[in-house]
Amino acid sequence: MKKFFYLIGLSLLAIGCGGGDSDSSPAEEPNSAPTKPVLISPANANLCVSNVVEFQWNPSTDANKDAITYVIQLATDNQFSQIVKTQEGTNSSQVFTLEKGKSYYWRVKAIDSKNLSGEYSSTNSFYTESDVIANHLPFAPELVLPVLNSTINSGTISLSWKATDVDAADVLLYDVYLGTSNPPTQKIATNNATGKLDVVANSSNIYYWKVVVKDNHGGETIGQIWNFKTN
Repeated sequence: MKKFFYLIGLSLLAIGCGGGDSDSSPAEEPNSAPTKPVLISPANANLCVSNVVEFQWNPSTDANKDAITYVIQLATDNQFSQIVKTQEGTNSSQVFTLEKGKSYYWRVKAIDSKNLSGEYSSTNSFYTESDVIANHLPFAPELVLPVLNSTINSGTISLSWKATDVDAADVLLYDVYLGTSNPPTQKIATNNATGKLDVVANSSNIYYWKVVVKDNHGGETIGQIWNFKTN
């Protein structure tokens, strides 16, 4: 009997001094994406006097202290469907030689060493100066409301947008096209000066619309086609 109690005591001692479950080790900290870069230069709606352009942005941070790589994109449209340059690097700046007398749009995102991508920065636009003094076309209009691809109630709907021009003295006017076909062909407003327009939309439809922005020197820029759905 004494031998029996002795064995039980050894067993309890072994359990009490064991290394414990291997799963009790601290959980690995989840990986977080880097913060969104903040663009510095060229500033939005800027006129660059040279076609050799240096792009600068504030560095991103990473909660896990991972190494960061930046991806910069340049396009000739603000939807980035016509990308002309994509470049990766670890510096928070890049230099590109671009065409003269053209408008460009640029944005940057950060990716950590575990290949987790952060959000793209806001988009800045700029114009490269041409060899001769000329009127600069307005930048492509930017959508405000309704949100792209959103579903909203039918009835009276407020459309709104904004546009800029490096020629600060230029007066901008807008032609608006709206319809259920893509692309829209019906002009519903001419020389709108406010950047806002109320329209009546029927239920259960997909509407497509675009804005043509014009300056007072005959220059015009056709915007992207946007859409929304109605309940």
